[in-house]
Amino acid sequence: MARGGGVLVAGAGVAGVTAARALRARGHAVTLLDPGPLPHPLAASTDVSKAVRLEYGADGAYTALGERALEGWRRFNADEGERFFHETGVLFLRRGPMVPGGFEHDSHTTLVARGHRPERLDHAGLGARFPAWGGGGYTDGFFHALGGWVESGRALARWIARASREGVALREGASLARVEDGDGASVTVALRDGQRLTGDSLVLALGAWTPWYLTALAPALRSTGHPVFHLRPREPERFTGERFPVFGAAIAETGWYGFPLHPTAGVVKIARHGVGRAMHPEDPARAVTDEERAALGEFLAGSLPWLADAAVVSTRVCLYCDTHDGHFWIDRDPSRPRVVVAAGDSGHGYKFAPVLGDWIADVVEGAPAEPRWRWRPEVTAGRTEEAARRVDDGG
Repeated sequence: MARGGGVLVAGAGVAGVTAARALRARGHAVTLLDPGPLPHPLAASTDVSKAVRLEYGADGAYTALGERALEGWRRFNADEGERFFHETGVLFLRRGPMVPGGFEHDSHTTLVARGHRPERLDHAGLGARFPAWGGGGYTDGFFHALGGWVESGRALARWIARASREGVALREGASLARVEDGDGASVTVALRDGQRLTGDSLVLALGAWTPWYLTALAPALRSTGHPVFHLRPREPERFTGERFPVFGAAIAETGWYGFPLHPTAGVVKIARHGVGRAMHPEDPARAVTDEERAALGEFLAGSLPWLADAAVVSTRVCLYCDTHDGHFWIDRDPSRPRVVVAAGDSGHGYKFAPVLGDWIADVVEGAPAEPRWRWRPEVTAGRTEEAARRVDDGG
């Protein structure tokens, strides 16, 4: 048996690579395992963009975590000497007045209470400030200059390269078969090629693959697919970041959100943060459906007529690892205390990348899990606590 010692990290998506780097910075020997290629094209961490926002309805705790992550994104740009994070601001809209209990109202109230200055917009103000929205019938909302989007796949590739240079042993092509019982002082994994590796601790950062590898968690975690569309507008100048920021269009009811024109890909990305479809990450049917395309067409016709005739140049299905309550799952396995599961992004995890690795490293080093992220198989299906998530099958 190979005894490598140190910490084994399985999965080189955003959770795994940030955890590996954080643990290495704390002096641990770290081996990062992934079947590859890297960045893995099926992982949620890839694609051209992910949103960075502070808005979490009335949930001030997540808003505070978002503030920390925002500063981390700014440091990342500064440290790298180039821009991965684009602080275009974020725009959240409704077709009627913002009302207490709604995502937009509660987010606005929470931001103001924390000293932020989101800009309230009525229909006229919205059309004047962001003309692409002038004909969409949205009458209330706000723009918040703090936030934007990150070039997600490119940032992940940079972190993987950094991890290697920092001394993380990267094992691309290592496909996990199973976790074996350790001797109490170590933990062993078996790879599909027959190799076995042993470490002092193991982090399972498997993303949407988690409930398929850890079948005991299948009642608590599930992988769901969500449609993503890349559109090429006929008039791209209408959709640059200063005129068309990251948006949520009554997102808690419709699920629709999107991004400004990508500076190199030349596409506007629009996606849906909703219920999704249950599927395995490697399901051959992992493709956008005709029904999802039709729903996009209906949304564009009623909300963004300047994009209604834009060519859809590519699509993908983004896989979430969902928890029933919408919170992360970052804790030690009670039956195998040297195994830490870091999963449960529930579609809103990437924005926290600058601080996510340290949260995972803390648990590896023995800190108690954050209460809402603890091991909680007793939580059953119900309404998610993530305020921006569309939770019904209609709309």
